[in-house]
Amino acid sequence: MAKKSEFENLSISAALDRLGVEEARGLSAEEAARRRGEYGDNEVREKEETLARRIAKRFWGPIPWMIEAAAILSGAVGKWEDFAIIVVLLVVNVVIDFRQEASALKALKTLKDKLARSALVLRDGAWSEIPARDLVPGDIVKLRIGNVLPADVKLLRGAYLQVDQSALTGESLPVDKSPGDIAYANSLVKMGEMTALVTATGQNTFFGATVALVAQAQKQQRSHFQKAVVNVGNYLILIAGAMIVLIVFTGIFRGDPMAEILRFCLVLTVASIPVALPAVLSVTMAVGALRLAKHQAIVSRLVAIEELAGVDVLCSDKTGTLTQNRMRLGEPETAPGFSAEDVVFYAALASREENNDPLEIPIFEVLKSTPGAVERHAARIATNFIPFDPVRKRTEATFEDASEPLIVTKGAPQEILALCDDQSVAEAMTEHVERFAHKGYRTLGVALRKGGAGPFTFVGLLPFFDPPREDSAKTIEDAKRLGIDVKMVTGDNLAIARQIAEILGIEGEIRDHNELKEDRPVELLLIADVVAEALYGRLKPEAPADEVRAVADEIVDRLEDKLRHVRPHDGFVRRHESEIVRLIEQTGGFAQVFPEDKYMIVDRLQKHGHIVAMTGDGVNDAPALKKADAGIAVSRATDAARAAADVVLLAPGLSVIVRALEESRMIFGRMKSYAIFRISETLRVILFMTLAIVVFNFYPVTAIMIIILALLNDIPIMAIAYDNAKIETKPVRWNMREVLTIASVLGLAGVVSSFLLFFILEKLHFSRDLIQAIIFLKLDVAGHSTIYLARTGERHFWHRPFPSLKLFIPAFSTRIIGTLVACYGLFMTPVGWKYTAYIWIYATVWFVFNDILKVSVYRMLHRTKWLLGREHAHELID
Repeated sequence: MAKKSEFENLSISAALDRLGVEEARGLSAEEAARRRGEYGDNEVREKEETLARRIAKRFWGPIPWMIEAAAILSGAVGKWEDFAIIVVLLVVNVVIDFRQEASALKALKTLKDKLARSALVLRDGAWSEIPARDLVPGDIVKLRIGNVLPADVKLLRGAYLQVDQSALTGESLPVDKSPGDIAYANSLVKMGEMTALVTATGQNTFFGATVALVAQAQKQQRSHFQKAVVNVGNYLILIAGAMIVLIVFTGIFRGDPMAEILRFCLVLTVASIPVALPAVLSVTMAVGALRLAKHQAIVSRLVAIEELAGVDVLCSDKTGTLTQNRMRLGEPETAPGFSAEDVVFYAALASREENNDPLEIPIFEVLKSTPGAVERHAARIATNFIPFDPVRKRTEATFEDASEPLIVTKGAPQEILALCDDQSVAEAMTEHVERFAHKGYRTLGVALRKGGAGPFTFVGLLPFFDPPREDSAKTIEDAKRLGIDVKMVTGDNLAIARQIAEILGIEGEIRDHNELKEDRPVELLLIADVVAEALYGRLKPEAPADEVRAVADEIVDRLEDKLRHVRPHDGFVRRHESEIVRLIEQTGGFAQVFPEDKYMIVDRLQKHGHIVAMTGDGVNDAPALKKADAGIAVSRATDAARAAADVVLLAPGLSVIVRALEESRMIFGRMKSYAIFRISETLRVILFMTLAIVVFNFYPVTAIMIIILALLNDIPIMAIAYDNAKIETKPVRWNMREVLTIASVLGLAGVVSSFLLFFILEKLHFSRDLIQAIIFLKLDVAGHSTIYLARTGERHFWHRPFPSLKLFIPAFSTRIIGTLVACYGLFMTPVGWKYTAYIWIYATVWFVFNDILKVSVYRMLHRTKWLLGREHAHELID
């Protein structure tokens, strides 16, 4: 089967010959069956994993291994309460991850369901309706108003066809098609009726390629959050494993009972494994998702909240996202003797409101807002109306008055001007048309004729444009304030894209999608641009700069179109990927892009260290939405876009995106706080215990104390999801060097403070049982204090925002519980209020010291450039 581009350039007869079919008879039933065996069904196939495999793979990996090992060890020694808790945490993590994947698979199913269900096909000389999945290349089909195109086709016979393919290509208006044109599967026929030749089916269609890109994006997708969790797990596995090996060998060397060694290793393993880490982070994101839901933003993939925090590039579709996807009438350009109201009035006479034509709706909206215009319009009754067709390219209405008949016509400006005989008006209006075209406006001409014969009188021009959403400019401004580079990526016309970008304040030039190609002859096009501009300026020195620029652009476009069909010579130098990425980074966006171009833009940016968000509403946006780190579907988006997105906006407007970005940065701050807290506490306990056992042959806390500590530490942790957090002014992301360094320093400081306390108690000749109880109390009080160190990041603990009551109350309450347990000697020797007070003072002094140490380490990291910039940040989580 020939490629789409080949059929686009073939004549109708050549296309029929290529596919071996007679236009009058269609394929035979036998030939159709043979081709169906060769090409397969006209549907998008996707190899699906079995349910068992999808579930099983979630029990495989560093974090699951740690949790499973802890569960097995707990069961082996009869600790069934611990076993049950650990298994529940494991299952919760699996369920959350499984639901996220199910949401992704739903995106593919939604895309597939958009395909047409049936088709009217010509076979063996007779028309019949068959399931669309049975179509094959070479079939002749009939397309009517309201049909969804069942496959990619080449149009054959019929007056004309108007097709809405905006969801596929991003074009603002329906496209007029003529015999010989190509039309895409899943487009909607708005007007007309034609026969067509099926050129591609299933996966080979333009739509099928879009679905394949969505599937590819799903296979490649792995969040920075998941990478961070794995890195934390690997770090703790390494340390815990080393400590356990050291304890085992030391115990064997000393002749300690093996049962006692293994039992304590179990307790140490359970204490060191962050079994709650994935669940706590997921709950934190889920709470954030609920907050976003109050702002009419539904989160379908939880990890996208964390990804939004690090987004530094926001790629946005134009039509329906930055703009309203409905045409509005600009300021009319009038001919001598007519007013703007006259142009609108006569254009309305040459229109039919009931047709709901995208270009006629704004005409009637303006008409209704003009006093007395509706009554004047209603008083005119048309005796004849000729609708638009692509041959005449205009509508025409005839009105019979008492005095003389009136004929009004509206359509393509060139066609309307050709009906008039005023050369000066034609020249002036042609310049206005070119000016409107340069701004990206769609223009219609209006003319009238009084009496039975003679030329028309030109009335004026009506410019139409798709206006930006009311909050688009404010949203882009706010995004820039948050350190985000906004780029427009649209399938619409280049001039329209540039006009909208200028209105919205998008920085950087909007370029054509062809500039993304590696084999684009940039040097040749640059030479052509310079020569064309210079020559035209010399030949027509009176021409304004806009006209010179427009002519140069036209010549460059024609040259580039010719060069696309020429094979590059052997010495042709292709651009390196880094050049294309630099181009993407420096521009304000791209126009006339296809779904694969949007996907490629996101992919290239991601590979060079950017975290990318994508907003869109159409089927053509679905691959990029799924590929992006955070895909956002705007209100009134297609089902395919919603299914592929991570966040779906329910209310009109984009302002909620900024709210989502701010919320995500607060959520990220909470997750980072928990990660630092959990790692530092794990290090504080296992390092202190291991060194105490190995060096001093002393178990500083008992097994039951470790379990109580773990329980008291985990109770307030869930409240971190409700803590107050600072909104960072720049994108934030996981920097594992920073997280592990800060956590390690705080953990080691805790080990030093514990050993110092141990030495003091030894010097005072306290009993070993009392030392264990005091060490337990110190670990409890100091451990909860670490939460307040971790949550403020580079700042001191007294800086705003202060802890929320939902965090402070449980954190303080568990400290009190731990204090009472030690003070009154539950499961241990009583400490008493005197020594309890001393430990609180001791822990508070170390808390202040640790805060000063933390801020100093952050500053040291900045000075030594350990906190790498955006260009290297992806290395820290890979």
